[in-house]
Amino acid sequence: MGKKATKAADNMYYLARCEAAESNPELSSRENAAEVVGIDRTRLARIELDTISPYPEEVKAMSRVYNTPELCNSYCARECPIGKTSVKEVTIDDFDRLALKVLGSLKDIDDLRASLIAISEDGVIEDSERAAFQDILDSLEKISINAKALQLWAIKNIRL
Repeated sequence: MGKKATKAADNMYYLARCEAAESNPELSSRENAAEVVGIDRTRLARIELDTISPYPEEVKAMSRVYNTPELCNSYCARECPIGKTSVKEVTIDDFDRLALKVLGSLKDIDDLRASLIAISEDGVIEDSERAAFQDILDSLEKISINAKALQLWAIKNIRL
């Protein structure tokens, strides 16, 4: 890849393009990348320099062209007004690490199930059950994040 754009050095869209350029030299230049992605070169530059936010369809196109499905997740978690309040950003690790995280988050699933059954059997969450219920929600969130990271890894690496 040509010279690094120091002003864009920590921009996730720029970093995704740089990573993609390692396997597809056509993406080395912003001009070529913009053409392949289907957006204006100056708009891509402004996105990579953080002077404007991309539209969701632009993020989706960059994600597809750069083979970085995590861009969509990051966009939703960081930039989307709705997603910022409801989407957790995930990090894609190596497969073995992700598998261990998923398995680790599932290890207490039987205890979670039993606790949820006990809490829900009367149809009311009592004050004394709130802490246990919050623990259940926290565990489910951890499972969800780990499952999403594994799913994004699979999309990126085995093109599911």
